[in-house]
Amino acid sequence: MAGTTGMAAQNIDEVVDGLAEIVREATDTGDRVGYFAALYRQVTVEIRKAIHAGQFEDGPRMDRFDTLFGNRYFAAYDAWRRDRSGPRCWRETFGLLDDSDTVIVQHLVLGVNAHINLDLAVAAAGTSPGADIHALQHDYLLVNDILAGVVLVLEDSVGAVSPLLSLLDKVGGRTDEEILDFSVVQSRQEAWYNTVLLAGQTEAQREVTIERLDVRAAVLARLIARPGLLVRPALELIRHTESGDVAAVIAHLDGAMERGSAGRGTG
Repeated sequence: MAGTTGMAAQNIDEVVDGLAEIVREATDTGDRVGYFAALYRQVTVEIRKAIHAGQFEDGPRMDRFDTLFGNRYFAAYDAWRRDRSGPRCWRETFGLLDDSDTVIVQHLVLGVNAHINLDLAVAAAGTSPGADIHALQHDYLLVNDILAGVVLVLEDSVGAVSPLLSLLDKVGGRTDEEILDFSVVQSRQEAWYNTVLLAGQTEAQREVTIERLDVRAAVLARLIARPGLLVRPALELIRHTESGDVAAVIAHLDGAMERGSAGRGTG
């Protein structure tokens, strides 16, 4: 299956299945890689629903886009598991999975950072290279709305397993939602700029640009993992009060959208 044997997904259904397999394995073994995989699976399911509902201008193109995007995550995951290789930003992210000092929200944001600040532009440019890239912009921006909805639900889910996460409201002037949401807004805007850049470049130029994006995302990963002195006391308190049951946290995060839909249905 994609993501666990090195096989690439052929469509969005296989992306969902590959992510579900990673979530299952992580739940069984208590591996924190399941935190981001659970978030990513739910985003992909919501995008698939939007494709089936005809919300995108070009549904088959979005399927291809999401498949390229997912395969970049699977390739990074497989490279790390095989020999600790892969893009720098993903090595920074996966390298903290065994660090019990890193809190749940940090693991989530580390994954979001690597996937959006590196993988997104590469996948989008690969979907619609050259002048065709501009036709993708409407559907690309529509994904922002889908992501924002997932983040809103996930914020409540993370708060349930990390009850003092709201302490981050009091330090640095950033709310817990903004921390989860940072790459959905600002970084996706920058990723679109890089998408257009990559789409118009030669292969040699693209290699240089991708290297630059990877280095920058790796620097951001280190900042997320080891934030400034102002935030560290709050993270220490969060760490001591949030759930240490990795499997239970993964299961909780992976059911966030289903619980959110049930709540809206009965509210």
